Amino acid sequence: MNDNINMTDIANTQNRYPQAELANLPDDLRAKILEVQEKSGFVPNVFLALARRPAEWRAFFAYHDALMIPESVGRTSGLTKGDREMIVTTTSAANSCLYCVVAHGAILRIYEKKPLVADQVAVNYKKADITPRQRTMLDFAMKVCLQSHSIEDADFAALHSHGFDDEDAWDIAAITAFFGLSNRMASFSGMQPNPEFYLMGRVPKQK
Repeated sequence: MNDNINMTDIANTQNRYPQAELANLPDDLRAKILEVQEKSGFVPNVFLALARRPAEWRAFFAYHDALMIPESVGRTSGLTKGDREMIVTTTSAANSCLYCVVAHGAILRIYEKKPLVADQVAVNYKKADITPRQRTMLDFAMKVCLQSHSIEDADFAALHSHGFDDEDAWDIAAITAFFGLSNRMASFSGMQPNPEFYLMGRVPKQK
């Protein structure tokens, strides 16, 4: 699936665009980024990479939060936080996005409390230690990712058989599509994962 990744190419295409300087950002962007830093202990590179265009940053993260944190916009969903990150990690691997696989794989490990699950779904979700419900969810996400034109009633029926409704199907598709954008922006721009992501959820957090 990922045999088109060339690690030499990755090493040679880091940071094609300079990150924004925090001190030079509009107040709302700076406040949000400092909030993330306070919560995480570091600033994920995506925040400063996209902040070079503030209007696009606002639009990107508004849609991100509406999909990934539905309660922030007054909406409920049948997908768990772990489900969402599993969709991102799996489809980002299909799109060969180093940044999103590493960053969202870290969050997935934390939400699912499974230190191996992100590696498993990134390589072959069909053999991963996940539930039949999650595997069906990923079947749908991967079809949206790779063959959205061929989605049919049977694909919805498979979701329904595991308790998903049509709004959940929309969530799965929207998350997949949104991160298709994110994958491409991260890859073309040479965005690199923060080193902190690699060990998150694998080893006990230092106190």
